[in-house]
Amino acid sequence: MRVREGSGPASRAVLIAIGIIWDGCREALTEAAWQRCFVHFLRNALDYLPKHGWEDCLMEFRWLYERRNAEAARRDLEAWLKRWQERFGKLCEWVEANIADTFTFYRLPEAHHKQLKSTNMLERLNQEIKRRTLLVRIFPNKASALRLVRALAVEIHEDWIEQHRYLNMALLKERKKQKSLEAAA
Repeated sequence: MRVREGSGPASRAVLIAIGIIWDGCREALTEAAWQRCFVHFLRNALDYLPKHGWEDCLMEFRWLYERRNAEAARRDLEAWLKRWQERFGKLCEWVEANIADTFTFYRLPEAHHKQLKSTNMLERLNQEIKRRTLLVRIFPNKASALRLVRALAVEIHEDWIEQHRYLNMALLKERKKQKSLEAAA
């Protein structure tokens, strides 16, 4: 952590923050890009659609997140907007205004896209914490609850590192190196 003049601490280690609500973290993660969970974004899109007849529209929209890069996704977004503008104008306006936050994952290596375009990993962790704490039911104090959660977090972290690589960080280092070379040229 380092402190910038006139602001709170800023992390240089966090490249991307994934979540639903961002406002509370902007001060702490000033240098991080934000990835809005695309699954929650799709759920929010339902607010702009009628009760029936939207299945094809949303299915095509979801396909945008399966593209190889941001350029292809933006190109397909333009085609999607043209196709559905007349039928679902409110949805298209909302998407145009808010979709940029859901394409941040394209800055990362392609192998990381599947894991980092949504909050599934975090939701799974929260689900496991809830399952384990419900088994105990009553904690003698706050510290004992925190010990259990901390131990669970360490256990899951070790699983991700040792048993199966959730993310190959060598790909990220290579991507950063390429970006540096491109910027220097």
